[in-house]
Amino acid sequence: MASERTRRLLTALSIAAAGLLAAALAGAPLFAALLAMLAGGTATALFQSQRSEGRSSGPASSAEASPRLPSVLAALDDPLLLVKKRKVLLANPAAKAVLGAHIEGADVRLAIRHPAAAEHLAESREGGARIELAGLGGQDRRWEMATALLPDKTRLVRLSDRSAAFAAERMRTDFVANASHELRTPLASLLGFIETLQDDTAAEDKPLRTRFLGIMLDEAQRMHRLVDDLMSLSRIEAERFSVPREPVRLLPLIDQIRVACGRIAAERGVELVVENRLDSEPIVPGDGTQLLQLLQNLVVNAIKYGSQGTPVTVHFAESGVDMLRLSIVDCGDGIPPEHIPRLTERFYRVDASRSRNMGGTGLGLAIVKHIVGRHRGRLEITSKLGEGTKVDVYLPRASS
Repeated sequence: MASERTRRLLTALSIAAAGLLAAALAGAPLFAALLAMLAGGTATALFQSQRSEGRSSGPASSAEASPRLPSVLAALDDPLLLVKKRKVLLANPAAKAVLGAHIEGADVRLAIRHPAAAEHLAESREGGARIELAGLGGQDRRWEMATALLPDKTRLVRLSDRSAAFAAERMRTDFVANASHELRTPLASLLGFIETLQDDTAAEDKPLRTRFLGIMLDEAQRMHRLVDDLMSLSRIEAERFSVPREPVRLLPLIDQIRVACGRIAAERGVELVVENRLDSEPIVPGDGTQLLQLLQNLVVNAIKYGSQGTPVTVHFAESGVDMLRLSIVDCGDGIPPEHIPRLTERFYRVDASRSRNMGGTGLGLAIVKHIVGRHRGRLEITSKLGEGTKVDVYLPRASS
């Protein structure tokens, strides 16, 4: 009898060990811990059932073996389902939010309506496979589905949201493609004009040569601005975890911008107005070069896209105890609301042709966003059609 109990105990421990091995193969720590708990519950249920004479010798399911399991699943953010014989025994709130509240009791292939998932949810497959599911719960959603087979043949199915990673990868791909296009266009123009000027007839035509050289200079300057912005963006991203601490006075930076933008402001009849509503001079801990670049990008945008002959106003005001609000306001045509969430994306333009004609690279607001982020600030853009645009930058104030 003692040897029989020992055999049964070893059987239960073997099942637990199998569950722990499945947990280790699952990869994610929370998923592994959950699998270990389910395996332990199954092993305990089996051992107790073998000790109880006159009862059925079959092991309880993982859901039955762990009465607290619904609470455990509900505490996890990833969608999780317990499946047995292709039937969803249990689904946590995250799974119901994605797949629907009706999925408990349904066939798992109907609960997860995706062609790529059906094969991997078949009873004959072992656990551990990971597949990508595109479009589940939304056109732009991307999920990774992982399954683990528990000792009692119950399956734990986990869906991990990979939408953010997919969006980041798409942005990286788009960035490379857009940067290549933005550089290739002026480069193609330069090569074409150079080949034309190599012809003796064109080279001897002074008015034609002068016009071509002017266009070539504009295209070369455009490439130079783009390369400068790309390098600035790369440098700011590399330093994003290094918080600048040096006190920077913002009013002298505005004076520098007034001088630097004097020509374009005069051409458009724009006056730069500064209003300081703080009780002292605006000073922030920061990187002076980057803050100058931030202010210049915002002021130049306001001058270019504001209406001719209207002022551009720079406000300084308090925002809470430790923050100040820097606002740049123009009186232009405004921006349609559907464009505002995307304005800080790299190379995103509301009007691509107008932006290029004005010398824009499509990176100005992306640079602003990264500078604000490095300075632990916040950026807000509001606009009304026919009235103008307001950009608010919230920055920590320097301690006095």
